[in-house]
Amino acid sequence: MSFINRISLVIFDMDGLMFDTESLAIYTWLKAGKIYGIDISESIVVESIGRDIQGAEKVFKKHLGEDFPYHEIRSLRLKYAYDYIDENGIPVKKGLYELIEFLDQKTVLKAVATSTERERTEHLLLSAGVKDKFDVIICGDDVSNGKPEPDIFLAAARKLNCKREECVVLEDSANGIIAASRANMIPLLVFDIKKPEKKIEKLAKKTFNSLLDVRDFLQKIDF
Repeated sequence: MSFINRISLVIFDMDGLMFDTESLAIYTWLKAGKIYGIDISESIVVESIGRDIQGAEKVFKKHLGEDFPYHEIRSLRLKYAYDYIDENGIPVKKGLYELIEFLDQKTVLKAVATSTERERTEHLLLSAGVKDKFDVIICGDDVSNGKPEPDIFLAAARKLNCKREECVVLEDSANGIIAASRANMIPLLVFDIKKPEKKIEKLAKKTFNSLLDVRDFLQKIDF
């Protein structure tokens, strides 16, 4: 394809891209809020998606006030999420395993770059059985500036000694696509619950409905 000459590294976002944790996040935030007697709307949770902890906290307090006990409710909602995953397994997005297998065959480096903190990231990756499939994992607590700043993607490329123009970034969020664009990488947008605005779609080199579609697209590229 004209916008891809060589691929040295494929960088995966996690929540909403690899795992359907965003539907789970909505359910658990609303459930935890009720325990505290606070009505958290689905739209607030959706607005917080794709942000690091500090950014998400700002979203909740913008709508619910500075006194909103973000960290307390977040801890409870994570407990609910862990309980669900332990009982039912992590909901994996369509095409994840197929795409990883294809990239393994191509011996392309793979990284995770997520705004989520490391403890939760590793728990989810282990639950899905894919933690050892990645050459490096960069988390929100590993960088000073979260998405939409490019720091997390640049850190992944630097760790693996890859040129940024040879890095494909798979993202579902607006902040992730912006960050990949700012990193001068190749942003590919995979749609999830929170569909980005048209201006964000234009920043992406191509859009997809699933990771299986990404696999099918990359199969057509000689790399």
